[in-house]
Amino acid sequence: MKNNKLKSGLPFLLMVLLMTKGFALVKPNSLFSNNMVLQQGVTVPVWGTANDGEKVTVEFNGQKVSTVAKSGKWMLKLNALKASNKPSVMTISGENTIKIENILIGEVWVCSGQSNMERQLGPRPPQKPIYNWQAEKASANYPEIRQFIVARKASDTMVSDVNSQWVVCDTTSVINFSAVGFFFVRELYKKYQVPIGLLFSSVGGTPAENWTTRATLEANPELKSLAENYDKAVKNYALSLDSFNKAKATIYSKWAADTMAASIAHKKIPLKPMPPRNPAGGAGGLYNAMINPLIPYAIKGVIWYQGESNGGRGKQYRTLFPTMITDWRKNWNQGDFPFLFVQLAPYRGTDMMIREAQLMTLDKVPNTAMAVTTDCGDSIDIHPTHKQPVGERLALAARALAYNEKIEYSGPLYKGFEVKGNTIEISFTHVGKGLLAKDGDLKGFTISADGKVFVTAKAEIKGNKVVVSSPDISAPTAVRFAWLQSPVVNFYNDDGLPASPFRTDVD
Repeated sequence: MKNNKLKSGLPFLLMVLLMTKGFALVKPNSLFSNNMVLQQGVTVPVWGTANDGEKVTVEFNGQKVSTVAKSGKWMLKLNALKASNKPSVMTISGENTIKIENILIGEVWVCSGQSNMERQLGPRPPQKPIYNWQAEKASANYPEIRQFIVARKASDTMVSDVNSQWVVCDTTSVINFSAVGFFFVRELYKKYQVPIGLLFSSVGGTPAENWTTRATLEANPELKSLAENYDKAVKNYALSLDSFNKAKATIYSKWAADTMAASIAHKKIPLKPMPPRNPAGGAGGLYNAMINPLIPYAIKGVIWYQGESNGGRGKQYRTLFPTMITDWRKNWNQGDFPFLFVQLAPYRGTDMMIREAQLMTLDKVPNTAMAVTTDCGDSIDIHPTHKQPVGERLALAARALAYNEKIEYSGPLYKGFEVKGNTIEISFTHVGKGLLAKDGDLKGFTISADGKVFVTAKAEIKGNKVVVSSPDISAPTAVRFAWLQSPVVNFYNDDGLPASPFRTDVD
């Protein structure tokens, strides 16, 4: 009888022992899961959670590295790995053992920004379909390209794991790949034939301050108001929501009556009143929930497409965008990795000064490049469908900055100007094989005598410069190019890359 009591008590004792351990078996961060791609050529951090004091060992490709968990967390580093398209297995062991399978070694890029980067290849009504998406889908059998999707989320506190998984690119899964990201990595894969992983972390309608740490915003005199304004919005939200809830019955009763009256009169039905929008996860919120969990995963660089939601704050963006890039690099602690971004495409609501701030960022932040999109926008759609050139131009920039190819990767960029009589002579960097006007005379140049009133100008390519003039301006002082929300232009270099919008009268 005593033996039976002892046996019946064993499960209870085991449960108590497990409870004292907190059930904290060895668990890697979800980044380290089946089908992952690891970055070649650099030290590779691997991390996760475990019982405090537990020894954790990682075995991979002939390496065996151990560490001890502290405060329930562990991290160790593998020595630099060589690119391999041969699937490998990683074993992580402690009190339990985990095997991670189908691992490839190659290149890893972060793909981030707002809706034009977030937009996946497949349909997304009511947005227009991506150009040629069905043919792109049908040919997208790339088992050595994988994507890790970060769920769209914001948080006022740092998040450590997004609990996602890697997905292998094929003709079914590709519809959920970032369109720009897919076209980017496809170009690199075709060129280098090494596995490529994409960390896809984008949210539509989001400003750059939400992707920057709050501490960095607060430390910058020009940006600290962004954090302060967010705090005010959170406080006001609670008051506004309370007021809305108290008056909700009256508000909806009036809306119902107005709807009935409009219907009888065959007039437009009024929109249903909505409660105030919760601003939670504002300044720093997307960084906390969607970038911090990726750090310090070994990467090659970042591609970025954002700026629309900072419209109307172009001058502030001159500081904010470079600050965000520096913030990411500092926290990732992998040096000045390539940061490649897209200049906003033509659209009737685009802020020209955001484009200018993006152009300025090239001079302010090292190891950056910009893909110009003046020829693949849509004047009436903020989500242009022709994403292939965007990804391809980012890939050109990667080939030059990340992989040190001696190629031209940018269209002409404004360098300086000189007034010569009744003309202004403009010089450029990234002339490439020469300057080019596609389909006739150069378009999109204006000129001014006072820097206020600009008139359409005649622009001619002379060697590696553009000479601008107008019969109406005898003493010019300033020139602008493509300085419209949705410009129609034809200025390229002979490498087929369009020139960036610019103005000589920068304030």
